[in-house]
Amino acid sequence: MRKLIYGMNVTLDGYIAAAGDDIGWGRPSDELFQCWHDGMRASSLSLYGRKLWETMSSHWPTGDQQPDATPAEIEFARLWRGMPKVVFSSTIDKVDWNTRLVTGDAVTEITRLKAEDDGPMDIGGATLAGAAMRAGLIDEYTLVTVPVLVGGGTPFFTALDSWVNLNLVETRTFPGGALLTRYETRR
Repeated sequence: MRKLIYGMNVTLDGYIAAAGDDIGWGRPSDELFQCWHDGMRASSLSLYGRKLWETMSSHWPTGDQQPDATPAEIEFARLWRGMPKVVFSSTIDKVDWNTRLVTGDAVTEITRLKAEDDGPMDIGGATLAGAAMRAGLIDEYTLVTVPVLVGGGTPFFTALDSWVNLNLVETRTFPGGALLTRYETRR
């Protein structure tokens, strides 16, 4: 069975995006980019909700061609394009860049994908991850907490039906004060 990992940058007050879907607060250092690179290399499949897909696909297909792109951003763009991806949405009808669209029930498809004998999967987007959390499908949570308070927006965690007990497996600090915490679901 595959491992499912939910990981994103998050503000100190718990948001993955500020009001208006603003993610300008989360520009990672090169060291943090490297951490996300390592996670992407270890994953065999990325699962996206529509909003995160639209954010990622609006920049990363050509992120390595931007005149101000850093070496870390260039590497991330190249890794992102090559990564197999699944987007869950009932409102879009086309995806590109090594991506498959699923318009049906996300929990059913994620359950099917988890049952496959393959490498870990990562999941991004609060709504999609929230459905997977409520279904008990998330095996690991990776939060990179950025030292900023935004006061509102899209929370990393959505409402749950019951507690999820976790074990801390890693902590790591990055330049600028970002803190990675990685937890495994206690089963």
